Amino acid sequence: MRQAPGQANQQLKPASTGKRRMLASAVVSGLTLALAGAMPVIAQSKDGKLKVGLMLPYTGTFAALGTAIENGFRLHLNEQGGKLGGREVELVKVDDESDPAKATDNVNKLIKRDNVDVLIGTVHSGVAMAMAKVAKDSGTILIVPNAGADAVTGPMCAPNIFRSSFSNWQPGYAMGEVMAKKGHKRVVTITWKYAAGDESVRGFKEAYEKGGGKVIKELSLPFPNVEFQALLTEIAATKPDAVYTFFAGGGAVKFVKDYAAAGLKKSIPLYGAGFLTDGTLEAQGADADGLFTTLHYADSLASARDNAFRLAYAKTFKLQPDVYAVQGYDAAQMLGVGLNAVKGDISKKAEFAAALKNAKIDSPRGVFTLGKSHNPVQDIYLRQVVGKENKVISVASAKAITRYKTFT
Repeated sequence: MRQAPGQANQQLKPASTGKRRMLASAVVSGLTLALAGAMPVIAQSKDGKLKVGLMLPYTGTFAALGTAIENGFRLHLNEQGGKLGGREVELVKVDDESDPAKATDNVNKLIKRDNVDVLIGTVHSGVAMAMAKVAKDSGTILIVPNAGADAVTGPMCAPNIFRSSFSNWQPGYAMGEVMAKKGHKRVVTITWKYAAGDESVRGFKEAYEKGGGKVIKELSLPFPNVEFQALLTEIAATKPDAVYTFFAGGGAVKFVKDYAAAGLKKSIPLYGAGFLTDGTLEAQGADADGLFTTLHYADSLASARDNAFRLAYAKTFKLQPDVYAVQGYDAAQMLGVGLNAVKGDISKKAEFAAALKNAKIDSPRGVFTLGKSHNPVQDIYLRQVVGKENKVISVASAKAITRYKTFT
């Protein structure tokens, strides 16, 4: 704007003492008002919505698993009126595509772009490893609702990292004991070549060979490849007493059907970690009948807690729950336990961790606790497929822990 003649010179003259006092008073008043206005905002940031980042697979081989985990999490959240620890929960979702190469970028987006307070994820062990590294480095609380990568609650364990599911070692080791006791002397293993498959087979082999059996061949193919025919031909030619396998999701469906179609089911018994038949029975049909698996959940536990959960889940989502839904539900339960202990103040991480360390989680799977490295200490069940259910036969391993006991 054009200045009036002489205006510039007037502005350059020093202000009088009275004017300087008035100006100083105005500045102080303005700062006081600004601080007064800012204080409620600070309080809101502490007591407002809790942002929870769900980093799960919503596309690809494990898409159904990611959906079930989210459903379970939402079910518990709904039961609590949408609040945990007195704070309303806002969910922020990212599709991790079960791709480890994208994992670090995806988790950093949740932390740095979306400013989430808590991370929940994921299914794929390779992706979970990347999540755990970022969580450990940033101090962000992470609850793993599926991926069993041993290192997450082993060498990479940290005070702010928890698991509501299992370690890959747990169901594998339990099945190794079962198959050794059944008298199978020569076994072939087959799985995807990635952390979950390798660690499941390792746990199985440890227990099976300790029981007197011998793994005569270890077969694998890259994740998520489902071209099994060449490997099935190799199994037929090897003629083992039995086969142990780790597959899940869509890959598990195709493997079970291909195994039966190759005529192997009748001559070479097939066993697996429970993911082989969990959430997959509808698609596998009669080809899954009679299969034995080991897992920390089953369809016929028949406890009052599990019955109530199954009824609520079916009513809410018009689907039957599986182990993935249970793990999502328990991830929300665990988050609630920690938040209740700190009255919603997620910055109190030591108190949050102490509450979970001492907690007994009332899960549909049965009550479990957390070990020193924050992995569930839980029963592993021997199940058999009967119709479209994984029926409990017995407890294969009572209160199974993992090989890692402390933080490193």
